[in-house]
Formats: sequence, C-alpha cells, structure tokens
Amino acid sequence: MKELSLHILDIVQNSIRAEANWIKVIVDEDPESNWLTISIEDNGKGIPEGIKATVTNPFTTTRTLRKVGLGLPLFSQLCVECEGELKVTSEEGKGTCIIGKLRYDHIDRLPIGDVASTMKTLILAKSDIHYVYEHHYRKQIFICDTEEIKGMLEGVPIQDLEILEWVENFIKNNVEALYECWKNSVNIDK
Repeated sequence: MKELSLHILDIVQNSIRAEANWIKVIVDEDPESNWLTISIEDNGKGIPEGIKATVTNPFTTTRTLRKVGLGLPLFSQLCVECEGELKVTSEEGKGTCIIGKLRYDHIDRLPIGDVASTMKTLILAKSDIHYVYEHHYRKQIFICDTEEIKGMLEGVPIQDLEILEWVENFIKNNVEALYECWKNSVNIDK
C-alpha cells in the first residue's frame, strides 16, 4: 500500500464485515512528540478469542474466500519498521480498537494520503453506518460525524453523489485549515 489512507480503508472494511454500525477513525499528527497515531474503533462482533493473539500473522483470517489476511499484518509491519507498534484490543460482542503508532519523521513512513476520499468511499459503500472521522494536528482537532451531517440533510440520502462530494471537500478543506492555522500561528509568533 502506498499511503496510510489505504490501510485505514482496509481496516474499516474489517469493521464493516464484523457488522459494526459505529466506526471511529482518528488520525493524530503530533510532530512535537514525533508520533503519528492512527486509531480505528468499532462496535462490531469483535475478534474471536482463539485468534486474537495472532491477528498480525498473515495466515490468520476469519475469511472463507482466501486463507490469508494481509491488512493488519502489513499495517503492523509498517508500524514496527517506523519504530512504532500496533495494538489490537477486542472484546467479542462489543467491538475492536486498532491503534497504530509510527515515528512521524521516519523515512519509511508512508504519507497519510487521501483520507477524505477514503471516507467518501466508505460512506458510499455502507451509508447506514455511523462514521466519525477525527483529524488531530498539533493539538487542534477537526471532527466529521455522519450522524450530524444526516441530521442537516432533511431526508436527502447521504450517499447522494453531490452530498458525498460535499463531505469529501468538507474533510479536505478542514484538514488543510488545521495545517494553515498552525502555519499562520507560527508566522504570527515570529
């Protein structure tokens, strides 16, 4: 995978297969501490006890169509290669939380990529799920909550293509605003 947003897409698809109806994705960029953290939490079926300890092994999968699962193993390997780690906590019947930490300035860290497009794709695929996307940058936070958006739509479906384009631009513009806000505050402080 060439960007972290594709890892997010893959892991959220696991949450969808686990029948989650609420999924929260957090991208936390903290250059001061030199960490990039990606968290994905859901309220799905959870990981069965029998395989929980081996979910980062590529030959561990609950899928029946193929005998390998590469999403978590590849993300775990990337985290380790970038001097970080992947933590997986899960409780059957309650959900799963995946937290990947990577050194922010590590040469092998992939770019974050197009998370706005990833979120748009996920909403299009399963619009009945309550998605929450948070982006943290240097202690500033932007939140996009599909239930709040649905509340403003007055019956227009969120998977309407014009609405999805708006959601994608809403995420892109607000994440860019986080970067600009910090850049402008640095220039003011000089």
